[in-house]
Amino acid sequence: MTNLVKRFLQDQSGATAVEYGLVAAGISVAIIAVMQGLGSKLSSAFVQGALK
Repeated sequence: MTNLVKRFLQDQSGATAVEYGLVAAGISVAIIAVMQGLGSKLSSAFVQGALK
């Protein structure tokens, strides 16, 4: 039983998948933030252009 626990604690195969998931989530949050900011600027530019 202790051998099984030692092998489980030393297993690193799942850690890589979790790290890639965290990186993908971080990139997604950054892209969403940039798109929201860009969308607001584009919207205000079109509204100001339509009022002229």
